[in-house]
Amino acid sequence: MTMKLPDAVWRHRPGLDGLFGALDAAKGQARFVGGAVRDGLLGLPVNDIDIATTLDPHDVVARLKRAGIKAVPTGIDHGTITAVLPDGPVEITTLRRDVSTDGRRATIAYTDDWQEDAARRDFTINALYADPLTGAISDYFGGIADLGARRLRFIGDASARIAEDHLRILRYFRFLARYGDNELDSSAYDACVAAANSLMALSRERIADELLKLLGVASPIHALQLMVEGGILRPVLPEVDAAGIERIERLIAREAEAGIGTSALRRLAALLPPDAALAEAVGARLKLSNKGRKRLVVALEPVGNVESPRVLAHRVGVEGAIDRLLLDPNQPLTVLEALRDWTPPALPIGGGALIARGLTPGPDVAKVLRAVQDQWVAEDFPDSNRVAGIADQIVSKFQRARQ
Repeated sequence: MTMKLPDAVWRHRPGLDGLFGALDAAKGQARFVGGAVRDGLLGLPVNDIDIATTLDPHDVVARLKRAGIKAVPTGIDHGTITAVLPDGPVEITTLRRDVSTDGRRATIAYTDDWQEDAARRDFTINALYADPLTGAISDYFGGIADLGARRLRFIGDASARIAEDHLRILRYFRFLARYGDNELDSSAYDACVAAANSLMALSRERIADELLKLLGVASPIHALQLMVEGGILRPVLPEVDAAGIERIERLIAREAEAGIGTSALRRLAALLPPDAALAEAVGARLKLSNKGRKRLVVALEPVGNVESPRVLAHRVGVEGAIDRLLLDPNQPLTVLEALRDWTPPALPIGGGALIARGLTPGPDVAKVLRAVQDQWVAEDFPDSNRVAGIADQIVSKFQRARQ
């Protein structure tokens, strides 16, 4: 009996019927592929929809235009077109086979053989196709059985698959964390360990992207332990060790207890030794965005015991304060309550109000404004009436000192 893709809301997104009509899916020219099929079979939410087709990419563009569907040639050299539908983009890729590969990029040729296309994919659970009209699944490498057993296997020889694209090492651990039941395929793990140095050939952006996806998985601990034991990250992140695993485990428990959503960047901070200078270096090495780098650094600066959570949040931002308080095991989680649904207010007074109180325009205004702000923060951000009183006191004190 042929297994079928369960019916689900995502299969009826606006525009999909028209898209499959344009691609001649009724004649077997187009199928769902990859993550949508995998997660659809598991009953998980499906966000990204990918379609594989026997049609040439230029033919795909022409057909979409005729059907009034916007087509963007996002990766036309690699056979990929993006169709813009009302509920988001859908990627359509022509069936391919690898001609040659150097571990970073592949030279491909188009094919009309579905099994050839499946053979160039990474894991058996990602090489599943589904007929969009009947839901019938095409499985060439035992992916359905592996999905049922929560078993993660490379297609064919693991070392050969990794040699085609070194990023598959990191993908292996991400998929293991998300879909594996922790029963390890030792040949796959050994192949990843043996090839770990090849990660150095990849761009730091690709490494960071894959690492953050792994850290965003609900339970990444077991996969991370295996990575540390196998020296997987040593070539690119030698700072990560067993102590980092303990810190991230503690953080995940604290996130859950505090009812705060997971953050991959916060977890990356936990994985690193608590050192802001090191965080800056790692952020630069992984080529994180300026915002991402700053968040890592802020998270790993020492908390100190003086500031209240709101004072800290006013200084470094709510996100930074939550990161720092969660990462510090000495901080009771109750301190986070002060930040729930709280936005740091702006000082409700400006230099003009101080000049109106008799100050001479110039550096004195900035100096007094700072003093007013310090007092306002120390009193836990009182309203404008109280701030007016603070300003009166500080201005008169300042003027007396000037006399």
